[in-house]
Amino acid sequence: MYPLVNTVSMLPVVAPSNITINPNDTGLPGITQLQNIVGAVMTIGLVLAVLALIVSAVVWGFGSHSSNPHMASQGKIGVLVSCLAAVICGASVTLVNFFWNVGQSV
Repeated sequence: MYPLVNTVSMLPVVAPSNITINPNDTGLPGITQLQNIVGAVMTIGLVLAVLALIVSAVVWGFGSHSSNPHMASQGKIGVLVSCLAAVICGASVTLVNFFWNVGQSV
């Protein structure tokens, strides 16, 4: 038991050094095109959310006026889901930046 304690006490202590990593806009070829593609995908996501909102509102209206509670409830759910999708698309950059900063502060 004693030789093990002496061996462990002689091991060097390694302390983590300060490492800083910042996003690099020039690290990969074509990064600007990728940023344009991501921006276009976000725009398409918002357009699809608006389209889903319109379709869901129409379904909700038809369900309400035809006394079809199932169709009306599906329209209501569609309206809520499309609004949530628009919020997520709009807040995606802010969410990623927030969690990046949280990760950097850990």
